[in-house]
Formats: sequence, C-alpha cells, structure tokens
Amino acid sequence: MAPHTPKDEGPQPPPPITPGGTYSIQTVSVGCKIYIRRTTPEGEEEERLAEILSIRDKPVNAYASRLRGEVKQEEPQKPEDRLEFFVHWEHFNKRLDEWVSGSRLVLSRDLEWPRPKTQPSTKKVVGKKTPAKNQRQQSLLKRAATANALAVGKAAKAEPGTPGPSTPASARASASPAPTIGQKRKTLHEEDEEEEEDLDADAEGEMDVDAEGEVLDLDATEPVPPPPPVSAFSKEQEIEKLRTSGSMTQSISEIARVKNLNRLQIGKHEVDAWYFSPYPQEYAHLPVLYICEFCLSYFGSQFMLSRHRKRCNLLHPPGNEIYRHEDISFFELDGKRQLTYCRNLSLLSKCFLDHKTLYYDVTPFLYYVMCQRDSTGCHMVGYFSKEKESADNYNVACILTLPQHQRHGYGKLLIEFSYELSKREGKLGSPEKPLSDLGLLGYRAYWAETIIDLLMNTTEDISIDDIAQKTSITHADVMNTCTTLQLFKHYKGQHVISIPEAVQERYRKAKEKRKRRIHPECLIWKPPVFSRDQLRFGW
Repeated sequence: MAPHTPKDEGPQPPPPITPGGTYSIQTVSVGCKIYIRRTTPEGEEEERLAEILSIRDKPVNAYASRLRGEVKQEEPQKPEDRLEFFVHWEHFNKRLDEWVSGSRLVLSRDLEWPRPKTQPSTKKVVGKKTPAKNQRQQSLLKRAATANALAVGKAAKAEPGTPGPSTPASARASASPAPTIGQKRKTLHEEDEEEEEDLDADAEGEMDVDAEGEVLDLDATEPVPPPPPVSAFSKEQEIEKLRTSGSMTQSISEIARVKNLNRLQIGKHEVDAWYFSPYPQEYAHLPVLYICEFCLSYFGSQFMLSRHRKRCNLLHPPGNEIYRHEDISFFELDGKRQLTYCRNLSLLSKCFLDHKTLYYDVTPFLYYVMCQRDSTGCHMVGYFSKEKESADNYNVACILTLPQHQRHGYGKLLIEFSYELSKREGKLGSPEKPLSDLGLLGYRAYWAETIIDLLMNTTEDISIDDIAQKTSITHADVMNTCTTLQLFKHYKGQHVISIPEAVQERYRKAKEKRKRRIHPECLIWKPPVFSRDQLRFGW
C-alpha cells in the first residue's frame, strides 16, 4: 500500500489530532500518523513520525519447531507486541518501509488522523461543455484501464506455473496476506486495490516493464493538468523526489503490495528486503529467508539450507561463461533452458526492484549474471536481462546489483558490459523505461563519463552521430546527456560541443576513483541468432 499523498487542490483543512495519552493501541488504524521509535545508523534511538499502511497479528514462524535439537519455548509476550504495523517513515525513501512491533509506538504523543475528504466544488460555466465531455472520456478511459488490469490479473492467476526445486506442491501460488485489523475507513480506491492484489497472486515469474503503464487515480474527477516543462524542475528537486518517493511503479496492483519478507541470507551476507516479492505464502513474514547463493533456491530455515547444500553441486550460474578478467566473470543464461534458475533470480531481484512487474514467462529473455570468483565458487554480484529480439532495440530489460555489493562500482560495470554486447552486435542500445531511482542515477553517470571520455580523447571534429556509433548509446540518450551537462554552445551561427572546466574536473576525479573496467579482449561471445520458431511463445 502506498502512502497517501493528497492532491494539490488549494488550502485543505488541518488533520484531526488526538492528544497523546488519551488513546490506546487499538485506536490506531490504517492511514494514521504516529511517532514510532527507531534506531538510527549511529545506534541512537529517535522518535520519528510515520504513516500506518497496514496492521496484522504477529506471525508465527512455522519452521522454528522443525529445527533439530531446539526446545521450543514460549516467550512471554506483551499485549501490544501481538500486533505489528507496516509503516512509511515521513521524508524517507519507500524502500525503508518496515514492519514494527506495537511496543515501539509512542502513545504519549499526538496521533494524527487522515484529513477528511473535501467535496469538489462544481462551477457552472455558461456555453462551455468541453470540460464535462473530457471528464466523461477520462472516466471511460479509466474504467477500461481498470477492467484491463483486472483481466490481466485473472489471466495471470489462471496460467499454471512451474514450481522451483524448493517449492512444495501446496505452495505453487502465493498471495500477500491481506491486513485484517484496523481498516475502518476504506475508500473505493482501496477496495479496488485489494481486489487486484488478490487477483495478482503469482508465485514465480519474470520481471518486465510496461512502458505504457500508468498509475491511475480512480478517485480523480477533474481533468489531469498537463505535466510541467522539463525546465521547471531543478536538480535539487529531482534528487529530493528520488529520495522520498522511491522507485516508479507500473501496475495498480503493485501499489497495494505490502513488503512480505524481512531479511534474506545469501551466502555469508544477510540483507533487508526492500519491496514485495511473490514468494510462496508459507515463506512470507519469516524472520530470515535462506537462499542458496548458487542455485537461488529458497528455504525457511538454516537446517533446510544446509541439507540442500549437501546435494547441490552448482558452484556457478548454470550458463556459459563468456567473460573472465581477474576475479570477475559473466555467465550467459537462456531463460528457456535454465527456467528454474531464471525464475528464482526474478523472485530474488523483485525484493529490491519496485518498478518491475513479474510474469511467469522468462523464455523471451537472456540473462547475464556477473559473479566474483574465489576458492569456494562464483558468487553472484548482479545481473541484467535483455530480450532475445527487441523491437525497440533495448539492450537491457532489467538490471540489478545486489545491495551487499552496491557502492563498489559494480553497477557501472554491468552497464558497461551491456553496451559492450551492443557494440559486438553493431547496434545502438538503451535500457527499457522507466528506470528505478538508483538505475537512473547509475545510467546518467555512465553516459556522462563515457561521452566526456570520448570527447577528451578526440582531436578531430566529432558529431552526435559519431558519438552514438562509437559508444553504442542512442542519439536520444547522447542528446539528453549533453544537454544536462550544458555541452552545447552557439558559436558563429552554429552549435558546437564545448566541455566546461567544472565538467572536466569532475571527469578527472571520477576516472581516478573508478578502478574496474570491462576489457573487450576478454569477451568471448557471438550474438546469438534465434529462428522465428524459437522466438515463438511456448516453443
């Protein structure tokens, strides 16, 4: 469920406030804002305002009693700890949303209720009927879009899936447990979201982007104003928007999804999940979900994982190694041949990507997994997928660096490798849109660094087309990057490319900082060619 953001409709009445100490934990319901205790990165405790998005009974770990040699003991539980609240921290990114126990709520401070909805004022304009016509057209459009979304959800549910190696037969379909407590004031929009959430209950699937998808507000009755021009946004506003709003969402049903996993253990790393991922329901809300770092199968306990590792003989992704330099290797996987691995990879990556929609079919995609080698095997660092045949010449469909390996330069390495493949194919490439907030920042940094590097090392005249052909970056991405960096100058009646001193200085610092690069001579790969029958669905 996404935090409620009221529309900009002029002055609004202040939200109702209940003074602290005059209410109990049973009074708190979905939509309220309350102060909650949280631990800062420095280890200190603070009280921060948060919005309640969902309420549930504290789940019971079904795998705790299966551990060998462990005596199950009932720990005394406070009455307020029987409830858990899924909260969105005020002014924080969406990926920091989390489940908190009831004892962390500060009941001694004021409780803020949702603002009452104001009735839109209807103004009669003589001789002008166009707005009413536009409203009817938009209403029909929204109804059609909603019906289409429901139909897609039903079709996805009806399509059978192939369970993973660790998925029992009874858990081939999953759903995010719907909140059952405290939802006293449901609007029609919220009920529609919950219905679509129940319909879209896939267990496994591939992430894809619907570039034409749009988040619709079913409560809107007024015409949607045109978007402001690009020049109206400053860089500071954009960074603030990325920081607080999180990644873009392309499906109405994804908005209502509440994070169902707490932590993941992948090899020697234990990381927090950021977003919802449709793992089977029996694995939802476990304290830790254990994932085999080589085959990506998932288990509910450490004992089950250790028993699996005795039988699992994989030490690297089940594909062809096409690149090796120092301790970095890339493996190419066909979604049709390595079906189970690719579906498990999709489930894992959905925990950290909010702007993707999962589907069962992974066969139209190729996966390129980057690994770091050591004496124990090849450990996955990140990956990207691309369509076997893209009508729009996209060279990346989905790209991810695992959180434990972020901020080490691996993201740029993945992007550089995707463009190196495009150079081998002799095509210009661009990632599918929309990009997540971190993906957008990573691609902009790579485009800027690559274009500046080419310009700094070129002595002859060069055009936009030359830059695109030498870097495999599309003309549109080259133009947007040059415009953002303010490289275009008007000189003697024509436009020329001029690099400001500040941009040159940033380029030198980035070049000194970046240590890992892709070496084309280490890539042993030919572009795969697929026949029409091989590209056909269900081949």
